[in-house]
Amino acid sequence: MRIVTSAICAVALIAVAGCTTTEKRAAGGAAVGAGTGALVAAATGSGGAGVATGALIGGAAGALLGAATTPGQCRYRDRYGNVYTADCP
Repeated sequence: MRIVTSAICAVALIAVAGCTTTEKRAAGGAAVGAGTGALVAAATGSGGAGVATGALIGGAAGALLGAATTPGQCRYRDRYGNVYTADCP
């Protein structure tokens, strides 16, 4: 069981490594929001469906907030076709 869990974590980390800053912040916000939503639903005495709903709503809200609070970074392309990221004007 530990090997399977470790493999899943490794694949998830590799997948996140290729993400942009905005995507990483959205994923982090979604994780925190889902956890918070599930905890609040469980603390108020909701059953399994209520906890799942709380996690879904919290995850969606966290993803939106995480993406919205990303510092202004824009992607540019130079005259040679190379893509780079810099502060937005």
